[in-house]
Amino acid sequence: MEITNWIQEYGSLYYLIVFVWTFLEGETFVIFSGVAAREGLLDLSLLITLAWAGSFLGDQTYFFIGRRYGNRLLKRFPRWKPGVDKALSLLERYSTGFILTFRFIYGVRNVSSFSIGMSTMSWPRFAVLNFIAAGIWATSFAGAGYFAGAALQHLLGDLAKGFGLVMLGVFLVVVVCVLKMARKPPATGAAETPAE
Repeated sequence: MEITNWIQEYGSLYYLIVFVWTFLEGETFVIFSGVAAREGLLDLSLLITLAWAGSFLGDQTYFFIGRRYGNRLLKRFPRWKPGVDKALSLLERYSTGFILTFRFIYGVRNVSSFSIGMSTMSWPRFAVLNFIAAGIWATSFAGAGYFAGAALQHLLGDLAKGFGLVMLGVFLVVVVCVLKMARKPPATGAAETPAE
């Protein structure tokens, strides 16, 4: 199977991809990587460590951007404001609990660190809580993939062998297709929306 050979041959590069991907986003990618770890192709502890580091550093970066450029960016992209307002409202109500869980909350997760950077929360406090939260997130999703792979093997026996890798391969193909489609210029005949 090609995906098996790819991970085995370029293992360290794959770990770098995990780091970069989780810096930007990526729980689905971490789950499928957990399945690959179950197949023995990746080291689970290294996978968790790099996903943890990527997620932590990504959110520290977004916090810094929010702190330094938040108001300016909101003026430039007013569509972000509802998400930022919602994240700040949740931060005000739940504080520590929100920081520990925002990665699991769809709808505000993408703007949360940016929004927290716009709040009065200190950088050191956010860094400590974010470090803990990133660890919880990385362990949860990599572990979910790992144990889902174990459950699949138990249910399907020999048929499950390599199934997780097939799913990982399908996922990677879908990602590549989506990225290629996103880079295509819009059709010339279509009505264009006015720029902001």
